[in-house]
Amino acid sequence: MTLMTVLVRTAEYVLITLQNWLWFIPVLVSGFFLSRLVFAFLPLRFRRWWRIGLTLFLGSISYMIIWVGDTNLLFTLLVFFPVLFLSSRGDRVGRLAVTMIFFCLIMPVNAVLDTYYAPAMAHFDLDNVYYYSEKLIRAGNWGLLYLAVRKRLPEQPPRLAPRLWKLVLLLAAMPFSSLLAVVLLPLLQTDYLDSDFLLHGLIMNLGLVVLPFVYLTSLALLYAIRVLEDHERLEEADKLASLRESYYQGLQREEQQVRTLRHDLRNHLTVVQGLLEQGEIDGAARYLGEIAASPAMGGRRILCENETANIVLVSKAEAMGRAGLTGDFAVSLPRELSIADMDLCALLGNALDNAMEAAVQAEDKRITVRCRVDKGLFMLRVENAVSGELRPDLATTKADQSAHGFGLAGMREIAQRCGGSLETRTGSGRFELVACIPLSGG
Repeated sequence: MTLMTVLVRTAEYVLITLQNWLWFIPVLVSGFFLSRLVFAFLPLRFRRWWRIGLTLFLGSISYMIIWVGDTNLLFTLLVFFPVLFLSSRGDRVGRLAVTMIFFCLIMPVNAVLDTYYAPAMAHFDLDNVYYYSEKLIRAGNWGLLYLAVRKRLPEQPPRLAPRLWKLVLLLAAMPFSSLLAVVLLPLLQTDYLDSDFLLHGLIMNLGLVVLPFVYLTSLALLYAIRVLEDHERLEEADKLASLRESYYQGLQREEQQVRTLRHDLRNHLTVVQGLLEQGEIDGAARYLGEIAASPAMGGRRILCENETANIVLVSKAEAMGRAGLTGDFAVSLPRELSIADMDLCALLGNALDNAMEAAVQAEDKRITVRCRVDKGLFMLRVENAVSGELRPDLATTKADQSAHGFGLAGMREIAQRCGGSLETRTGSGRFELVACIPLSGG
């Protein structure tokens, strides 16, 4: 073997290796854009290296060969779902729904290229063109999609109420079942039907209609999640605004009462002086008692410095009084908190609402509320009595069916999203909720 032959073969090997590595670039490109889309909707459990691994995983999945009438789809499903589900956190139904939607978004693209585009190019003896173009088409599809929707992507993964996630999951089941049906339908054919060209053509034509429908439906579901999240935020903002309005209306009423009391103070003093001059000490005492019992003398309750927390706590304290409950408050919160106002409102409001629902039906009408910031941690503890026994899933007995059911999943989601935790404990006829959330800059 001459030196020239060795050099030529070495050059060929280098070029082939380089070509193979260069065509790994579209896989990275697809993984990059797909990961940007997935990470916008799915809160990850891990960071950094796990993100890189998921990017490579999504890039590889986007090049998985999917044929109509082949079992590759099932094998891909068995890998795709566990990886995305186990690497994310938050509401389980929500994670399952988002995973299902992205599966239905990626697989139709693969199936159309492998089942329809590849045979079409092979029919015209353009196999080499297909080899290069299909890689560019896959990467280009995800790149263009990301660029088209990036301004509408959520800054943080969406959070919805459990009932809305269940609705999204039910809606996602429709394109998911359609995708499975059209890809796996040919596997159900019998031997004599396999030779039926008409039936095979019908299935292939059906795939041309269903696969783009599944793709577009998945995009519509991602948009629906954004719309539902905006709706949820507007509802929360409206609740907080209503509490603020009620709070400030109360302040205005009390201010008016104080002005009226000051205006009439000279007359009140004249009456008291007259009663004392007549020796009616008891009458003067009763009159002074009536003045002291006036709402204007009570003033507005200030439970903490934080305005949002104080509005919620004062509102719930008044509701406790109307329900015949006793609120034991010890709250120490600064004026500024890194927790968003709507999250703080939802956390405190739902915790106290649940406690009130349970305490109303219990013999012990006392609700204990402890909330403070210490060493960079927001800590909340709400304790109340319950009637009957709570089951392990926190669903109560029939006599107390509504207690601690509503809002618990939402409160836990808020705590986890903020990097904290929420725990519940039961025992000796009492229920205790404890939330601990680290504060940024604390």
